[in-house]
Amino acid sequence: MPRAPIALIILCALTFNFMTGFHDAANAIATSVLTRALAIPTAIVLAAVLNLAGAMVNEAVATTIGKGIVASTFVTEQVVLAALFGTIIWLFITWWFGLPTSCSHTIIGAVIGAASAASIQFSAGGGLLSWSYNYGIFNFAGLRKIFLALLLSPVFGLLVGIAMMILLSHIFAHSTPSVLNRYFRRLQILSASFMAFSHGSNDAQNAMGIITMALVSGGYLGAFFIPTWVKVISAIALALGTAAGGWRIIKTLGRNLITLKPIHGFAAETSGAMVIQACTHIGAPISTTHVISTAIMGVGVSRRLSAVRWKVAGQIVMAWILTLPVTAVLAAFSYWLLGFFF
Repeated sequence: MPRAPIALIILCALTFNFMTGFHDAANAIATSVLTRALAIPTAIVLAAVLNLAGAMVNEAVATTIGKGIVASTFVTEQVVLAALFGTIIWLFITWWFGLPTSCSHTIIGAVIGAASAASIQFSAGGGLLSWSYNYGIFNFAGLRKIFLALLLSPVFGLLVGIAMMILLSHIFAHSTPSVLNRYFRRLQILSASFMAFSHGSNDAQNAMGIITMALVSGGYLGAFFIPTWVKVISAIALALGTAAGGWRIIKTLGRNLITLKPIHGFAAETSGAMVIQACTHIGAPISTTHVISTAIMGVGVSRRLSAVRWKVAGQIVMAWILTLPVTAVLAAFSYWLLGFFF
């Protein structure tokens, strides 16, 4: 099968992680900025540092990305590069329109699309038919975990957000709004830090898994393990992307979705971080964007259904639904185009 330069793959993977940080800056800091718990420069620096720290503490998600989506026999450097091209294109489009989308969804759909294109081109018997013989190019054990986590984590984000807000409402039922705002603005620094660390511990590993996948397929590594240098450069790229900001999505995720007070921001960030940490622990790549968005919705629903601006929520959900098929098509098309060069 064709080969693409490993240096180009690593550069594209780091670009993807930079865009993940830029795109997902809102995940950790939108609520804190919009409740005025943190100034934008302080929030962005805090998120960048804790994204970097979170990215260094775990590699279970990277292993799932690198080994759990497609069989290694269908992974080539060209497949990995095509997947990254499809991912980067979709992230740019959704950033441009200010839509929160899942970076994990994006890379998973792109890997599936690029590997499917390769299987059609190179497999005997038409490619697709060979899937049913040996379970095909897909690692169904890995995909089962991935898709269950992607499907259920937003549901848990919603439910935990509702439960957290109800609990806080009961605990502080007799407190005045001015007292609540004062204390929860301070507590939001902790909840935003927890969310940023959790984001780094899950989303940064997407690029780690992709780079390692390419290193193994190219023969640069004899077995699948995440080298320390891959962890470091992936974490730095994510942190730099976070530091670059992403105000378009911060505005959509926070101000346009519901009207937030500090107690609501604290509830949403804490709920989202708890769900993300649970999924990271079992090595499940999830959408931190989905989780924090549904946690914010849960906080709003706990107050009243009309607290959520459902038109904006619908636009976000539509972006989620489109992500997997669109990135699969973009990556498959990229694979075809790359065939003219490699």
